[in-house]
Amino acid sequence: MEPITVADERLLLHPDRAVFWERKATLLLADLHLGKGAHFRRAGIAVPSLVCDVNFARLRGLLEELRPRRVLLLGDLFHSDHNHVWQSFCDFTAAYPAISFELVPGNHDILPAHHYREARLILHPEVITEDGFSFSHHPLSETDRIPGRYNLCGHVHPCVKLLDRSRRGMKLPAFYFGAAEGILPAFGEFTGCAQVAVRPGDRVFVLAEQSVLAVA
Repeated sequence: MEPITVADERLLLHPDRAVFWERKATLLLADLHLGKGAHFRRAGIAVPSLVCDVNFARLRGLLEELRPRRVLLLGDLFHSDHNHVWQSFCDFTAAYPAISFELVPGNHDILPAHHYREARLILHPEVITEDGFSFSHHPLSETDRIPGRYNLCGHVHPCVKLLDRSRRGMKLPAFYFGAAEGILPAFGEFTGCAQVAVRPGDRVFVLAEQSVLAVA
């Protein structure tokens, strides 16, 4: 894991696309998009069912390794319409009764409220604040930013393109920390990514071969 100090807090960047806020024993994740594979298969698009199993296995590994008291999900937990994967998520959270699972909703989190209750999820407003942070799914616009709070968010699925000497490139998922906001990589396996522009002073960490590597 790679340590970074943000808003005077020590955060650990985990190669499994998660942030661990040590002082609060809080695991931060964004863009799991659970059920997305089933959503596409129902539409006739062949997506391997193992995608969902991989997501749950990685999440289980994080809980066993880091022992958080709390999991704060920064939106797009579930990909829109209800399907059988939601029951798998309910079973998953039930297996960890000592952990508080909390959701800051994203644009894909459109299930009726009773589904979130059955999954033991605490459903927050779209923006919450805690200590020196604001948490949201979408990056907050300049006018919506909260003074004195560093915005941690998701939605973008950030990646950067690294070039070799022959100028051939490879896109890798990344943690991106700008002056006012930090964007987590998408946790879900079946999500894609969007290249972010890196500006002077930004801090960027790519994920490759179970390592977190600083590139800016």
